[in-house]
Amino acid sequence: MLYVIMESMRKSIPKSMRKSIVSDPAILGGMPVIMGTRIPIAQIIFLLKEGYTLEAIHEFYPHVSLKKLAKAVDEAIELITAPNVTQAP
Repeated sequence: MLYVIMESMRKSIPKSMRKSIVSDPAILGGMPVIMGTRIPIAQIIFLLKEGYTLEAIHEFYPHVSLKKLAKAVDEAIELITAPNVTQAP
């Protein structure tokens, strides 16, 4: 469900504003992932919801810098809280 909502919101954000999260049909069927990886942003959000810190998540994915993880989370927040965004049913 999170994937559907984020993808719907993502389409309403100009591509020039998308820097950390990408969606490509050739990568995990188009699921939004952290740019340059196959890590779904939904997985990162789930881990944060479960109480993991970004530092702990970075230990799971050491090939992704802490700065890149933080930027992806910030972009996800922007996507979710962007004005004039309609959510999928």
